[in-house]
Amino acid sequence: MIRNRTWQEKAFGAVNGVLLVIIALLMLFPFYYMTIVSFTSYSEYVKTELLLVPTSFVLDAYAYIFQSDSFVRSLGVTIFVTVVGTFVNLLLTSMMAYALSRNILGKRVFLFLVLFTFVFGAGIIPTYMIVSATGLINSYWALILPVAINSYNLIVMRQFFLNIPHELTESALIDGANDLQIYARIILPLSKPALAAFGLFSAVAHWNTYFSALLYLNDPAKWTVQVMLRQIVILSQAGNILSEGVQAARGLQVPPAETIGMAAILVSTIPILVLYPFLQKHFAKGVMLGSVKG
Repeated sequence: MIRNRTWQEKAFGAVNGVLLVIIALLMLFPFYYMTIVSFTSYSEYVKTELLLVPTSFVLDAYAYIFQSDSFVRSLGVTIFVTVVGTFVNLLLTSMMAYALSRNILGKRVFLFLVLFTFVFGAGIIPTYMIVSATGLINSYWALILPVAINSYNLIVMRQFFLNIPHELTESALIDGANDLQIYARIILPLSKPALAAFGLFSAVAHWNTYFSALLYLNDPAKWTVQVMLRQIVILSQAGNILSEGVQAARGLQVPPAETIGMAAILVSTIPILVLYPFLQKHFAKGVMLGSVKG
């Protein structure tokens, strides 16, 4: 029998719902404002301090950034680093997690070394010295290899592998399969929720790579989109950091820095937002797997 809610419970639910809607609107407003400004002409933008509903929509800012060799190239660099970096993260993390979920020689030592990194980190200078000594300065691999394995993701994924019934791996061993075949044909197909969740985490981290790119990439042609956004947003003259060929293009009027910055941020944000719906099916389940054994 379903119990009818009291008026106190109904009032609490109504107030809670209103507060959640207000919080959601506050979180969405910056994205809405950024979108509006990116489509607004400069003459209309300067008329008011807070533009909520524009009277006209123009595409000058988007036309400008997409005809900029610098921005398009940085967007391609970020896509490359995100795709390759996420693949490397999932491959190495899952392989090491599977190895530590098995009874291997020195298992406790390796687990201790992994847990040790939770407390102590190398720091910026030692990490830079290692990257420099390995010849990765001004290379895209400097953004991928130093963060190839995340300790937290490794521990959670290992726990997830421990929850997989041992009967599956034992039956495969009896049939003559080796560890690599078990990993590729049994463990990975059963780990799609965990791989989707940690893949999304890794993709977002690589897409937002800023400080590492600023530290390790000396060539402006290799900058990621986040470093390019810094130039667009911070510098007073947006044209200073975009290609000179665009500024000299016939009939192309250089939009103001404000609209270019908003358009650039929106373009660099949409791809990672589009990725989430494709992984949503596995994401909610994946973030919980490995946390409770049962």
